[in-house]
Amino acid sequence: MKETFPVYDICTLSQFTQEDILISRFGSYLKVHKNLHLPHKHNFYHLGLFTEGAGHHAIDFKSFTVVPYQIYFMTPGQVHSWSFEGKVDGYVINFSEAFFRSFLHRSDYLEQFSFFSGNIEDQVVNIPDDLLEKVKGLFEQIIQESEQSNNLSADMVRLLLLQIFIVLGRTNFSKQPSEVFSYNYTLLKNFQKLIDQNFRTLRMPKEYAALLYITPNHLNALCNDLLGISAGEVIRRRVGLEAKRLLVNFDLSITEIAGQLNFQDNSYFTKFFKKLEGVTPEEFRNEMKTLTKLNFKQNENANSRY
Repeated sequence: MKETFPVYDICTLSQFTQEDILISRFGSYLKVHKNLHLPHKHNFYHLGLFTEGAGHHAIDFKSFTVVPYQIYFMTPGQVHSWSFEGKVDGYVINFSEAFFRSFLHRSDYLEQFSFFSGNIEDQVVNIPDDLLEKVKGLFEQIIQESEQSNNLSADMVRLLLLQIFIVLGRTNFSKQPSEVFSYNYTLLKNFQKLIDQNFRTLRMPKEYAALLYITPNHLNALCNDLLGISAGEVIRRRVGLEAKRLLVNFDLSITEIAGQLNFQDNSYFTKFFKKLEGVTPEEFRNEMKTLTKLNFKQNENANSRY
């Protein structure tokens, strides 16, 4: 099987202070990693705080305008690309799923923060004015800690990162409905995890309901209550997202993509995709090719002025 996507592995990138974490100023990071304008994904958590610069950032094909003092949080497996205008600086931190696992008793601790939920709308956080200096100071402490070889530096970085998560998470907790901390919310998260693991082979809500030991009607009511869409639509959207991720790997044919997603043939895949996205797979791919060329030119111009 061809590589489905350019994937950056945390153990192979340069400038890591240790194999589970990279800490860098954004300007330095860009000089080393020059292909960020191309769609790619990571197998680690990624967060970036901008203090200077402009442009656009796309996460799973949703575009956001880059502005100073905005943090982007990304979870493993998401596809993203950048298009910068002028000089860009700030901070970037990448860490593996294992980085906190041995440090925290709760393996799912990060999941309580909405910006690590995988919901794109929650992953872009504009830092409130009264927290700007505090959050920037925490990033500076992380940079300083990474440049020293003190005992327990890794644990200090973990503590500083957790402070950032908690400080920013508190601004969102008051906005979240009480259901977020309920049994139903936990059930929904388990449903979404099961979809991530099985969407290529399991497409029916009743199959997931059986894995969750609930009835299909219960699962459907749960999704309608918490998401406003049916359980079947949740599954279809996840399949559609993976299709879009594969379509921007231009080396893969439509036939290969249909096969990887377990569609019987191209015709069925095309009908499914057009009904979900409003365009055919070929039309979507052509749009992405045009956008990639435009981003390349913009980044070339930005780099020449840097």
